[in-house]
This record gives sequence, structure tokens and C-alpha cells, in this order.
Amino acid sequence: MSADTGAGPEVLWTPTPESIAASRLGRFATWVADRRGLDFGSPPDYDTIWRWSVEHLDQFWADVAAFTDVLPGVPEDRVLTRREMPGAEWFPDVTINYAEQALRHASEEHPALVALAEDVEPVEVSWATLRGRVGAFAATLRRLGVQRGDRVAGYLPNVPEAVVAFLGAASIGAVWSSCAPDFGTRSVLDRFAQIEPVVLVAVDGYRFGGKPYDRRDVVAELRAALPTVRTTISVPRLHPDELPDGALSWAEAVAEPQDPVFEPLPFAAPLWIVFSSGTTGLPKGIVHGHGGLVLEQRKQIGLHIDVGPGDRLFWYASTAWIMWNIATSALLAGATVVVYDGAPTYPAVDAQFALAARTGLTFLGTSPGYLGACEKAGLRPGDDHDLSALRTIGVTGSPLPASTFGWVYEAVRSDVFLGSLSGGTDVATGFIGSSPLLPVTAGELQRPMLGVAAASWDEDGSPVIGELGELVITEPMPSMPLYFWNDDPPGPQGARYREAYFEPWPGVWRHGDWLEITERGTCLITGRSDSTLNRGGVRMGTADIYAAVEAIPAVLDCVVLGVEQRDGGYWMPLFVQLAPGLELTPELEAEIRAAIRANASPRHVPDEITVVPGVPHTRTGKRLEVPLKRLFQGVDPAKALNVGAVDDATAVDHFVELARARQAGR
Repeated sequence: MSADTGAGPEVLWTPTPESIAASRLGRFATWVADRRGLDFGSPPDYDTIWRWSVEHLDQFWADVAAFTDVLPGVPEDRVLTRREMPGAEWFPDVTINYAEQALRHASEEHPALVALAEDVEPVEVSWATLRGRVGAFAATLRRLGVQRGDRVAGYLPNVPEAVVAFLGAASIGAVWSSCAPDFGTRSVLDRFAQIEPVVLVAVDGYRFGGKPYDRRDVVAELRAALPTVRTTISVPRLHPDELPDGALSWAEAVAEPQDPVFEPLPFAAPLWIVFSSGTTGLPKGIVHGHGGLVLEQRKQIGLHIDVGPGDRLFWYASTAWIMWNIATSALLAGATVVVYDGAPTYPAVDAQFALAARTGLTFLGTSPGYLGACEKAGLRPGDDHDLSALRTIGVTGSPLPASTFGWVYEAVRSDVFLGSLSGGTDVATGFIGSSPLLPVTAGELQRPMLGVAAASWDEDGSPVIGELGELVITEPMPSMPLYFWNDDPPGPQGARYREAYFEPWPGVWRHGDWLEITERGTCLITGRSDSTLNRGGVRMGTADIYAAVEAIPAVLDCVVLGVEQRDGGYWMPLFVQLAPGLELTPELEAEIRAAIRANASPRHVPDEITVVPGVPHTRTGKRLEVPLKRLFQGVDPAKALNVGAVDDATAVDHFVELARARQAGR
């Protein structure tokens, strides 16, 4: 770790000319510069490369396609033939298949998958075995009459069967969608009933935190409530000797390994349907395409996080979170994907670092919450585990506090590359991310990613630097959604699609995050723009409050709300979950207020601090700021949020009672 002696946050890691030249992004920049007669500097300057990438989208994506050998030789005038948003048209004359691209890197030198679970030791799956199982599953789907465009749904944990089923469906042009088995019947039906799957691949149960969770009854309810499902393929986990009536066993579905027959598909053919969190209504079905995902992930995984053949990548994720899709996409770069079925902190808080040591990870993907928990527990994973293979840590889901950046470099490894990423399910990638060409500074994201024309706009639609603005994307990206499922009208001109991203600025993607781009070019994501704290006209993202409060050991979790009142007033409460056995004493309350005043803003010290038994999140770990805010504004709980999309319904119940009590007290 090296301290920054100048102004600004501490610099924790700095690339060398040698590391830049050895990185895939460095090699790509040199290749492009030589090919096109451009000058990106020596070593290549990231900001210069980024400006070229967004100003010359046709050239950039043609070069990504050629450099990765995905679509070599496509003329630049056939890359982006319609540039408007929504409705951009990419590579209209080519065919591609995601599964074919994912399985093209077969090698005997390293496995395709490493699978483990709480009760299962690591098992390697070779590229040949994966390819044979995908071919077998695809042949089974064809035998069952599954056609291109039909939906295949998975109710599965993060296990090799999920990867095989997804790639098998993609190989024949069927459209994949998945839910994790911790979802109850209603939450699954909110998603799958919309897309009318013809095949359901379902697990009988799973283990989490050392306990078995039987899902046979849920699967039976799903089968009864999904009339379009013609075949259920049963994946055994807890009951290997049982097979539901009328179901096909997984063993039979992959009984005849064979080379897959890949359907050649248009660049914009639907690949999968992923869902929005659905906290305020039915989840939106977001449709992504084969070609856009292949190119975008070759860029993100290969260039930005510098992963390729010989690397072992793991990202803690369930099959309901877009990070599962992204982690699986590391196969596109020829990397080994580590899949894990289990709890993030079982049997101990350092479980993910223990997994990294057991499997020889070169890339560990995790959440700010997990790293923060390790920091609070006083762990030193670098001392306790052999992390000599670990080169990169990726983190996403919410902002990573500066203190936790520092903890990683002090307690994990001083030479690790820590990349904080911000993107979304909406685009299945990052907007703001990491670059091996740039230093890592505490508490900041490095830059907008290549090909991403990200900017921060004020409410008048003018770019701003050094202050909070709306995160907007002013040029199309190939992984933007093709459309929302069942939108009206169908396709990219659908009303819900336009409302979600292209208001208030038609033709400009508004993501709903607050972004600050500093004078140095680094970035800070400070929370959702619809949950911004606006005290006396001074706006602040909630992430600053959380960073200040969660640095206090007594606080396990918290949520702050900025509630506009009907009488024109503004109420700003902070709800805290304390460590077991602790109470909110006057001394602790004073410590919390002082931390916010000193480390966030004296204008945003909360009006009240209330202890709660838990803080509800979406199933991807984001706090329910807007739904909770709506509760305290008097919105009916049934309209304010969808309890089925929440990780802890009992925590929601407590907030509902608090909101009712506040309304009654007026």
C-alpha cells in the first residue's frame, strides 16, 4: 500500500508500465493504436482510449469484435446501423450464438467449472465434460419439442446443472430465465407466469447455513400454477432417490453426452430474461440478446477485470441476480468459473476467503456488505489463508466505503487489484468500473467503462463535474435491453421501457443513480436518485450516511430516509440494527450523530434514530429506501412494496407498524 501525498483520497494501488503492458486492456490499446495509427500514449492513457471509444462507437466495437475473434472482419458501417435510443441496431448482418462462444475455449490445461457447496468438496468439470452435457441437454430439449424462442426456466441454486441448462437452452435458441430456490411460490410465479415457460428445471431443495431447505412442495405448486410447462426436469439435491410424478430426471436429461449443435442466431436474438427487483409491483422482464452480451462481456471480463484462460473466477451470487449471469459469462473469456451453493458466511465470516484459498481463485467477486462484515470482525484473511493466487477482488451491489478499501489493502493483500463496479441488471454489465491502467483510490470507482458514454447531468440536462448529478448514458450500448417482456407496444418502443429509462430526457438513458465525477476523473455513486436526501436544498446520497454510521462497531446495518411530508415539511429518520445485546444509549446515539456530522454532513444529521430488529433489502442486497419512504408517506403497504421480493418479510412488518404508528400519532 502506498500513501497519497497530494490532494484527494489515498492511493492504494498503482499500476506499473510493466503491469499495464501485460494486461489485456494494455495489449488491446496497443493493438488498436497500431492498427488505426492512433496515439494513446506510452504507456496507454485510459482517458484517451475512453474518449476514442465513445466518440467512435463503430470503430471501438468493431475492434472489440475483431480483437476477441468473436466477429472478425465486420465492416465498420455494419456495426451500428441505427444509433438512436431506444431501438439501436447492432451488427444486423451477422449470426452468433452465446453458448457456442462460451464453449469455444476448450482446453485440457484447466477446467471449465469448479463446483462446491457447504456439504460438497470442490469438483472440477472439464471443458469436454461441460460441452458433452450441454449437447446432451440441448438434444433433450429438442426431443421435447422446444423451439427457438420458447422459454426454459430454472428454479435452481448456483450449481453446475444451472450452467448446463442455461447453455443448453441458449444453444438451440431457447430463452433462459432463472430464480433462486430461496424464492417462495408467489415470488417465482410473479416472474415465470409472465414468460410462460415450456420447460421447468427445478431442484428439490438446497442447503444454506448448514440447514436443509426442502422445496418439493414449492415445485409442485409451480407445476400446478404454470400451465404452459410441458416438462419438468428434476435436479436432485436433498432427495436423490425421489422423482416427482411425470418429471424427467436430470440424469436422464444429460444421459447421452454429445457435441452441441448450435443454432445460428441474429445478433439481437433473445438470450435470457432477467427481472427487476419487483419491490413496488410485478418485476419487469428485461430481455437481453446473444450478440450484445457476448461482446459486452468480452469487453468487461477480458479488458476491464483482466480475466482470461488460466484464471479462476468466482462471484458470490444466486441465480436470481445478474451477477450469476455475468460470472457465468467468464466462460466466454476461457476462464474457469467457480460455482458455489451455500451461505456467504458459513461456517464462519471468512468463508469466501477460505473458498478463494481452497480453489486457487485469481478473481474473487463479492459485496461491500461482506467485506464490511470481515472488516468489523477484525479479520485478517491474508494472514489466515493462502491467497497467493488471488490477483483481483471485484465488488458491486452498493458503494464500498473508503475504510473498507483500506482494510482490503491492509488485511488481505497489499498488491491486490480492488475494482469497485456499478452497473445494473438492466444492462448486464457495468457503467462505471475498473481499469488495470489506472490507480485505485480509497472510496472511489476508477472511470466509466470503455464504450460507455456516461455523464453526470444536473436537473437542466447539463453536464456537471465535482457535484452530484443524474447518471446518464448518452450513446447506445450493445447490451442495453432489447425490450421488456409483454410491454405495450411490443419491442424497444414499449411504454414501460421508455418510462423506465428515457424520461425526462428522450433519447438519453437515465439510470436513476446519483453520480459525481471528480475533477480527477474518478467517480462516486452515492445512491439512488429517487432516494436522495434533500435537507434544506442540499442534496446528499444515502451512501455517505451509511459509510459514516456503519464504521461504528455497534451498528450492524442501517437505513436512512428522506420523507417529504404533506404539509411541506421534511422528516429524516435513521433506523439502525444494533449488534446483539446492545441498546441505543444516549452515548451511542451521540456517537452516531457525531459520526454523521464529521464524516458525512452536518446538514444531514437525522431527526430521529430508531432501533429496528432488521433492515429489509432486495434479494440482491439493496436497501428498500424508496418503498420504506413510501410507507411513511402513507402509501398502502400492498402498493408500496412487494413483500415477496424482499429478503426478510418480518423486517418489513416492523416498518409497516412503525409507519402506521407515526400516521396515527398525527
